[in-house]
Amino acid sequence: MKRHLLEAADLDRDDATLVLDTAAQIDQALAGREVKKLPTLRGRTVVNLFYEDSTRTRISFELAAKRLSADVINFSAKGSSVSKGESLKDTALTLEAMGADGVVVRHSASGAPHRLANWVRGSVVNAGDGTHEHPTQALLDAYTIRQRLGRLDGVRVTIVGDVLHSRVARSNVGLLHTLGAEVTLVAPPTLLPVGVGSWPAHVGYDLDAALPKSDVVMMLRVQAERMNASFFPSAREYSRRYGLDARRMAALPDDAIVMHPGPMNRGMEIAAEVADSVRSTIVEQVANGVSTRMAVLYLLLGGSPQ
Repeated sequence: MKRHLLEAADLDRDDATLVLDTAAQIDQALAGREVKKLPTLRGRTVVNLFYEDSTRTRISFELAAKRLSADVINFSAKGSSVSKGESLKDTALTLEAMGADGVVVRHSASGAPHRLANWVRGSVVNAGDGTHEHPTQALLDAYTIRQRLGRLDGVRVTIVGDVLHSRVARSNVGLLHTLGAEVTLVAPPTLLPVGVGSWPAHVGYDLDAALPKSDVVMMLRVQAERMNASFFPSAREYSRRYGLDARRMAALPDDAIVMHPGPMNRGMEIAAEVADSVRSTIVEQVANGVSTRMAVLYLLLGGSPQ
């Protein structure tokens, strides 16, 4: 693997498969342990540098590093020198002086992790940058699909909703294509980015037509906080056209699964009965996020297996 994980394109098929296989080995190793800890990164320091609010991702990375016995420093932009005007570069130089071996960064500016990677000697992991990429979410999603369906090659994945603002969609399209899956994007035309035609995915606008041909349906959160204009007539109209309810779920093939990166707008892009159904992998995705991020940190920071 490369020294940093900044985007899905940093992983070729072998690298991505190595992460998934390592995550599976970690799951197996922890399953028989009363204390869910491995000594592999003892003496290493991981900094969680979060400029954007996050619950799942921040806690997931913190837990992943701690389960590998690393020392963890949680840095929140609120209440830190950043709120006094300190630049990303000065923060990075401070972390460098403290000897951070790995920096996990989430930032509202697309490209911030790439800049950070030029300023620190340790490994940088992108935990989400603007509307750009979220590579570890794509890895945990791929791990969950492989766990449920037993394969990734040839799996038909339909990603539905707010693709325009979704770093999860960008990373998933790239990584799933690398791993041999067939990806289709379904969204209102107003919620598709410029240049989407160059992505390695099919594009459609009719959810009902796509469902019978889907092994996986990944519903994206409508990111109202990133919208400063009207991208669709109303929440009700969006739900009618692009929401996944019990009726639409019934149109899926028998073994198909439903995914969502969270947090969910229940009743808008996904109905409560779908989110809580046996087809839903939403809780598994959260659990798999820890083992997948453990695998990423282990491979990047060069832990020795014990």
